[in-house]
Amino acid sequence: MSGQSVLAILLGLAASVEDLAFRRISNWIPACALVGGVIYHLSTSGWRGAASSVLAAITGFAVFLVFYCLGGMGGGDVKLMAGFGALLGTAGRSMEAALWTAAVGGLLALAWLGAAKLKAVASGWRRGANGEGNKAGGERPESVPYAPAITLGAWLALFAKS
Repeated sequence: MSGQSVLAILLGLAASVEDLAFRRISNWIPACALVGGVIYHLSTSGWRGAASSVLAAITGFAVFLVFYCLGGMGGGDVKLMAGFGALLGTAGRSMEAALWTAAVGGLLALAWLGAAKLKAVASGWRRGANGEGNKAGGERPESVPYAPAITLGAWLALFAKS
């Protein structure tokens, strides 16, 4: 297994666990992916590999920056995609990871929102059984942690052709 694969697995797991547990992604995770990706590609392909890795990071950052500006995702998600872009090494693979991420993210969002709806329905049944009645209006569902989708998208882009 290459250093690129090991970094992608370890950093993806760290980001996903932290996002699910604490709803944030520490800056050290995308920073390690960025630096590790540039060093990996520098060592395997020279300066052209390093330059390609930086361009892939910029591509991943730019694609997700749009969604951040629209309020659809957090800054940690944008930085994580940039880090994975550097690790993947080319702008094309970074775009492929972004597409995989969108597909996986849509499925995870549906599952997340479905679980929230089931929780709300179950909570309503308990309130009704206790004689408390129903709340007026609905509660806004929590945002969806996106690091698992970014991680799976990057892994699919990295390992799908291996």
